[in-house]
Amino acid sequence: MDIGGRRKSSNIEDRRGRRPIRTGVGISIGGVLFLVVLSIMGVDPRPFLGMATQQVEAPAQQPDEPYQESAQETKLRELTAVVLADTEDAWTQILPRYGVQYVPPTLVLFSGAVESGCGMAESAMGPFYCPSDQKVYIDMSFYDDLSSRFGAPGDFAQAYVIAHEVGHHVQNLLGTSEKVHSAQQRSSKADANALSVRLELQADCYAGVWAQNAAQSRQLLEDGDIEEGLDAASAIGDDRLQKQAQGYVVPDAFTHGSSAQRAKWFRAGLAAGSLEACDTFNARQL
Repeated sequence: MDIGGRRKSSNIEDRRGRRPIRTGVGISIGGVLFLVVLSIMGVDPRPFLGMATQQVEAPAQQPDEPYQESAQETKLRELTAVVLADTEDAWTQILPRYGVQYVPPTLVLFSGAVESGCGMAESAMGPFYCPSDQKVYIDMSFYDDLSSRFGAPGDFAQAYVIAHEVGHHVQNLLGTSEKVHSAQQRSSKADANALSVRLELQADCYAGVWAQNAAQSRQLLEDGDIEEGLDAASAIGDDRLQKQAQGYVVPDAFTHGSSAQRAKWFRAGLAAGSLEACDTFNARQL
């Protein structure tokens, strides 16, 4: 990606170096491992799993002592700020065509664990978007996991992570998330999972819409970037994650879509560059 001289978003809240103090029920290691499969790069699932906890966040160091980041972390933070700024530019341009004014989300950087508007979150859950406070939460150590554990290296793979979560924010602004969550509450577990898959695949498609806008309007992408994004989408499909975690695949338990589906819908948004191409809820085949 060509990020040299690009605008950096100011909508970033850095909570690294702060730790939540647990005052309620925690999440077991087994629960965290389960959430890894269900929650990598998705909407916080705890409202549906009943795993929310109560806690207060307190600084792990003196308030006037900044978090000491490494050179690699500085590079990742700057990349994150540039990508977030570009999503702001893209969606500010796109959403008014659909009668919606874009209000950018805040991106929260954290380390280890964090208290969100949706409850407590562990790094092991991966990045997520909380509609309650309209914030994206990312522990940048996930970028290392994306490369070393999931085999999806590269700066655009990291950009895809951010764009996917911002896609959930777009769904929230459009009212899609609320409709889906309401329908899930009236559905069986299998049907609720199926709705979750369609919501996640639409966020993948929206990431593709952003990518096309970034490439055509601001020439942000370079050769090989799209392949990195497709690799990232494929790397975190439910089938692949379940295979890694338990050795077998249970399609009815999918909440985010298979590797092939995630890559397909990212590609669909990239090709069309419009929200109409991302109607996963009326698609006969995902």
